[in-house]
Amino acid sequence: MAKLYFRYGAMGSSKTANALMVDYNYEERGKRPLLVKPRLDSRDGSCTIRSRMGLSKEAGFLDDIVLLPDAALRGYDCVVVDEVQFATKAQVEFLVHVVDDLDVPVICYGLRADFRNVLFEGSLWLLAWADTIEEIKTVCWCGRKATCNARLDARGNVVREGEQVVLGGNDKYTALCRKHLRAGMTGPHPLTGGKDAPA
Repeated sequence: MAKLYFRYGAMGSSKTANALMVDYNYEERGKRPLLVKPRLDSRDGSCTIRSRMGLSKEAGFLDDIVLLPDAALRGYDCVVVDEVQFATKAQVEFLVHVVDDLDVPVICYGLRADFRNVLFEGSLWLLAWADTIEEIKTVCWCGRKATCNARLDARGNVVREGEQVVLGGNDKYTALCRKHLRAGMTGPHPLTGGKDAPA
């Protein structure tokens, strides 16, 4: 039986690299995967999915596959969705349809929450409806598990306000543990050289 998977992680946790590897593994075994992303994700060009480590592949848009007839979608062995946090509730409902009614597995990769720790719409509904939820882990500069996505200004300071979606990579975001997101610390304190500021 097909399942709906949500694999989430903070920025830099290799979500896109994982999505590209899953797509590759299906193709290597003679299967037919469908690799897509929401149209909103235009960082790497309109039809490209690219990981930080340099892997890339052309992909379709999640916005377009909702227009495909069910018979066409049944021809795929798997649907792989990158940057799924940008999906709408209706698009996540469509992915549920692909799994439940067409018996095609859907594997989604994305962020759970934004720079304020507020859930993205796509992530909210995947947390509610996914059959399997898995965390892809990465670490904060202090060595703790990083679960938060800090947005940075041009000087590298943590930003607390702004639009939910501002596209960017390492130039605009860094993964932090909750403690250091709350403290606004993106590295060791310069006076102590230690992990935290002096009391």
